Amino acid sequence: MTTSTPIDNSAVLWSATSADQADRPLLIIMHGYGSHEGDLFSLAPHLPLEPVIAALRAPLPAPLPVTDGWAWFPISEPGSPDPTTVTAAVNAVLDWLDALPQQPPSIGLLGFSQGGAMALELLRAAPDRFSFAVNLSGFIATGPQISDAELAEQPLPVFWGRGTADGVIPPSAIERTQAWLPDHSTLTERIYEGLPHSISQAELGDVVNFLRTQYASVAAEPTA
Repeated sequence: MTTSTPIDNSAVLWSATSADQADRPLLIIMHGYGSHEGDLFSLAPHLPLEPVIAALRAPLPAPLPVTDGWAWFPISEPGSPDPTTVTAAVNAVLDWLDALPQQPPSIGLLGFSQGGAMALELLRAAPDRFSFAVNLSGFIATGPQISDAELAEQPLPVFWGRGTADGVIPPSAIERTQAWLPDHSTLTERIYEGLPHSISQAELGDVVNFLRTQYASVAAEPTA
């Protein structure tokens, strides 16, 4: 059994108070290696207003020379983490979700780099719990998941954005992700010329358009 370091609930940044969270979709955002929960939370003012946004802090302190940074899983080989460490991080997020005092009507995932990998791995681990994933400069981890066949039959929306000048994510991880996503998602893929390992204004605009489409689809669904 994989032991998970829990998500620090006191470190979660919320875009809405508890009273304003009822009956609203949840968008979980997850930072990259060596960063923190405040990093991607800075995007919140630019994102659609429909969801409640929760920015999680990764559970593991990033090793030196990184200071005040956090990691979802250790880096043993860039782009090819130990599957057991990925499972531990995924379980930590699922456990955090289970413990929420109120369950949202839908849950979306957005992450950058390691956080992007987490968005995809959460989708693979529990496709029945999530509506879509946004993967920014992230990748699919190695090894199959038990729900891959389910996603092949009933794919979920995924946005994948990356830059041509990204020197952090190795080509092998990009190729693995390119091979997996088209058959396991309804994929929106964007490649940005000259963009390094970061998020550009053009990419942010594409993400906002993708999110608006997802929340418009939810709003259009008939209620019971």
